Amino acid sequence: MPIVDIETWNKYIEQNPSAHLLQTGVWGELKQKFGWKPIQIIEDGAGIQLLFKKLPFGFSVGYSPRAAAEAIKNLIGGKLGQEVDRVCKNNRAIFLKIEPDCWELDHRFESKDYRQSNHAIQPLSTIEVDITGGEDEILGRMKQKCRYNIRLAEKKEIIVRESSNVNEFFELMQETGGRDGFEVHSLGYYKTAFQLASAADMMTLLVAEYDGVPLASLMVFAVGLRSWYLYGASSDRERNRMPAYLLQWKAIQWAKEKGCKTYDLWGIPDEKESILERDFEKRHDGLWGVYRFKRGFGGMVKRAHPPLDRVYSKLLYMVYATRQKLRGIPEV
Repeated sequence: MPIVDIETWNKYIEQNPSAHLLQTGVWGELKQKFGWKPIQIIEDGAGIQLLFKKLPFGFSVGYSPRAAAEAIKNLIGGKLGQEVDRVCKNNRAIFLKIEPDCWELDHRFESKDYRQSNHAIQPLSTIEVDITGGEDEILGRMKQKCRYNIRLAEKKEIIVRESSNVNEFFELMQETGGRDGFEVHSLGYYKTAFQLASAADMMTLLVAEYDGVPLASLMVFAVGLRSWYLYGASSDRERNRMPAYLLQWKAIQWAKEKGCKTYDLWGIPDEKESILERDFEKRHDGLWGVYRFKRGFGGMVKRAHPPLDRVYSKLLYMVYATRQKLRGIPEV
């Protein structure tokens, strides 16, 4: 059967060193505990993880974050697409949203069945840092000011350590969300993410502190050759000691020790690099402050391929899309 169990899926992911975190069994288990139904499908050597969220009257929406490019090719023109359609219809999905795990410039998917969507759930634009080579090489690719701030944090006695204290992390997340105006997940969500991913040896929680006081913290994830900075927070205390810079550097070092070749800083304003560089010093809204910080680590600005929607009910799809446009689409 094309639908596989979690053990089979995990083995499939392990054999794909470039697989994305959001396609792992661990991510599916995390989402299952918060209202989603994960289903993993392998057909003709290509695999995809689908997530279904229930809607009123027995309907659902389907979602596949960061599906592999090879899977999407099979989805559009092969047997995998037939099986995905069957599973979606069995779950009464009004549509399936797929966010490809590839860069916009590297692939172009065209199909009469999958329409390109303007509504993304995960960030479209990011900065990907090359962490191959020695540490001096990685530091050498960073902006001079970023290197200076990393060394300054060390001189100013910032200590970065691994932690299992998710409550401490959550307190910093709440402070950051309140200050910067973004919503945070629940404490239970972060605890579950930590428990599942750390048990699978694919993440660590780092905290930067001064004199025993936590100042900044982050969760970094690693799968195969890739790593992601997904969740992070910082306090307003002792900002002159630059704890967030040393924290990121330690996360990069951890990812490199895990054998990763890239470090994804996950989420910047969805603008062309020329506009980002022109405006980052004068813009303070949205993710612009985040971009000012992340650009220092010497990565490349990249944009993911836009989402693809497979519509099963045109009328309900229009109703849902209008509702989400008014409410905003929450990050999954």
